[in-house]
Amino acid sequence: MRLCAETRARFVGLVGVGWLDGGMISADVFRDQPALAGATVRLEPLTPAVLDAYLRGLDDPEVIRLTGSHASVGPDVIEHWLRTRRDHHDRADWAIIRCRDGAFLGEAVINDLDTDNHSANYRIWLAGPEVFGRGYGSEATRLVVDYALDHVGLHRLSLEVFDHNPRARRAYEKCGFTVEGRLRDALLWEGKRHDALVMSVLRTDARPE
Repeated sequence: MRLCAETRARFVGLVGVGWLDGGMISADVFRDQPALAGATVRLEPLTPAVLDAYLRGLDDPEVIRLTGSHASVGPDVIEHWLRTRRDHHDRADWAIIRCRDGAFLGEAVINDLDTDNHSANYRIWLAGPEVFGRGYGSEATRLVVDYALDHVGLHRLSLEVFDHNPRARRAYEKCGFTVEGRLRDALLWEGKRHDALVMSVLRTDARPE
């Protein structure tokens, strides 16, 4: 999804060079949030169509542990959340769908958009151990990184990952993220404190192919 010279010139002609090279990014830049397609997963705008599988994923004990989620949320609140995602144009929320059978695999999100500094936050969760370690999260993350940096025109995409989730850290590193800091004792989980690692990828960074 990298912009070739011809495509880049077409975008510049439509929106101006500042969109790609340091100018303004609109607060509603995700109004026309696209689906993103990879070899094994596709990212579709999040809707209540995935409600049942979404709820099962949120209730998975390993998902809860890895995301450090202390609070539980009721089905009605989640249904409203899914139903209103397309009303928020300053963020992008995708369902991760497996191409071969349409199974819901998790969620990928760009949020906390900073239009002045051309940056945003990224988060992702997968729906349980049965889909961990299969490359789904890495492929979804590559799709989002390329879209955010090459198409939206963001300069920086950042995230936090807890130190008890080394598999996720490795996946992020494969997608070009670099550890740049540590929030010490950011999470208290079952009596033990864990650091949160701050990672980011810049549009000017070399990204793994």
